Amino acid sequence: MLRNKQIGFVGSGNMGEALIHGLLHGHLCRPEQILCSDVRPERLKTIREKYGVRGTSHNSEVVKQSDIVILAVKPQIMKQVIEEVAKHLDLTKLIISIAAGVPLDAIESCARKELKLIRVMSNICVSVREGVSAIAGGRHASKEDLMMAKTIFDSVGKSILIEEYLLDAVTGLSGSGPAYIFLIIDALADAGVKVGLSRDDALIMASQTVLGAAKMLIETGEHPGKLKDMVTSPGGTAIAGLHTLEQGGLRTTLINAVEVATERSKALGEMMKNNLANEKP
Repeated sequence: MLRNKQIGFVGSGNMGEALIHGLLHGHLCRPEQILCSDVRPERLKTIREKYGVRGTSHNSEVVKQSDIVILAVKPQIMKQVIEEVAKHLDLTKLIISIAAGVPLDAIESCARKELKLIRVMSNICVSVREGVSAIAGGRHASKEDLMMAKTIFDSVGKSILIEEYLLDAVTGLSGSGPAYIFLIIDALADAGVKVGLSRDDALIMASQTVLGAAKMLIETGEHPGKLKDMVTSPGGTAIAGLHTLEQGGLRTTLINAVEVATERSKALGEMMKNNLANEKP
């Protein structure tokens, strides 16, 4: 699907690099098919040497030469970037934005033209090719365009197709989710230390336990409640621990965390949209 496509990255930060690595690691395209830009010469040099891709300091060159353009820039500079490259954008190019909080209609408004747009919300775990990405298509994006985007983001984990209005919920759950899990792992490791384990051993056990539980859930396809019951024997240690977690309100606290993060994402998105609308061209 991507074999005959030129893929351009406007921005070569952590997310851009993760996608480049995923595409090449999965043999989905060749290094010469990828052209990337970055404002930092040293960063561009590193990416070119590490992956053998082409690089330029000019965003316009990336857009001109690419069939698929991935906008991997910070939301705060999206307006500036779009206005810089707008004359080279048209409906022949697939534009994929991974800038958090920037709606698709705001991008079209900045470009002052209709575009074939897709918006994606990924999380930090794409850096180890275990991320999850939610893909929302704009009005001009075809099914084939969505499948191309899915192919790209499946190279760094798993992806789902979703409506754009749900991306704030995605941010609250999976975008912010790694932070919740890091906190849980840190707490489990602290607990291990409290009951006598070394810090290193406790951290290994906590991390692997979370990884193993997630992998078991994914590979078996079973409901988490059923797997929980498999570990929980009558009068045993697991049920005693679960009782304590329920008393502490872990389930409610996690639900509240996702809800609050979702609302915060909505608020930040509105701020970003208003800023883009109010800035002078």
